[in-house]
Amino acid sequence: MDEMMEILKNLDWSPLFISIKTGIVATIFSFFLGIYAARKVVKTTPGKKAIIDGILTLPMVLPPTVAGFFLLLIFSRRRPFGIFLFENFGIKVVQTWLGCIIAATVISFPLMYRNARAAMEQIDVNLIYAGRTLGMSDTEIFWKVVIPTAGPGIASGTILTFARALGEYGATSMLAGNIPGKTGTISQKIAMVIQDGDYMTAGVWVAIVMVIAFLVIFLMNLISGKKMKNVKRW
Repeated sequence: MDEMMEILKNLDWSPLFISIKTGIVATIFSFFLGIYAARKVVKTTPGKKAIIDGILTLPMVLPPTVAGFFLLLIFSRRRPFGIFLFENFGIKVVQTWLGCIIAATVISFPLMYRNARAAMEQIDVNLIYAGRTLGMSDTEIFWKVVIPTAGPGIASGTILTFARALGEYGATSMLAGNIPGKTGTISQKIAMVIQDGDYMTAGVWVAIVMVIAFLVIFLMNLISGKKMKNVKRW
C-alpha cells in the first residue's frame, strides 16, 4: 500500500489530461459528424445505404494500426495532402496533439454514427407525419422531433465514443507518436511502463482507466434506464 501511495504521489498526470482532452475534442467532432452522417444515411436508398454504411463503419472493424497506416499516408509531410496543409496553412499533423485528435476521431466516429443511426431508424414515422401536418419544416422536425426522440440512443453513442477515444492506442501511436507531455496518452503510458517492467505503475494506471470505464458504463445505463422507466416489463 505504501508503495502504491508513493507511486500516486510521484505520478506524472499528463497522460491522463492528454487523454481526456483528446477524448472530449474527438467526441465533439464525432458527435456532429455522426449525427449528420446518420441523418443522411437514414434518408438514402438501401443500395447507397449499404455502401456508405460500410465505408463509415470500416474504422470500427479494421485494426487500429491499419487505420493509423492510412492516416499516415494522408497526413505525412512526404505526401501531397500533408505537404499542402503544412506549406499553405502551417498545419502539421504527424507527431502532434492534432494527430491524437484525428486518430481518436476516426476510430471512435463509427460508434457515434451507428448509435445515432439506430436511434433514428426506430423513430415512429407517424411523429414525422404529425410534424409535417403542423407545418413544420424538415429542419424543425429534425431538431424538435427526431433529436429529442432519439436522444437516449444519441447520448449512449456519445458516451461510448468518448470512452473509445479516451482509450485509443494503435492509430494514435502511429500518427501522433508517444511524446511525453505532448502526445503521450494513458494507453501509451501503460504499454511503455510494462515494457520497462514497472508493473506496479502500470497497475495504478490500469486502475484509473477501470474507474473511468465504470463511470462511463454507469452513465450509459443511467441514461438508458431513464428512457425505459415507464415501459412495462414482463
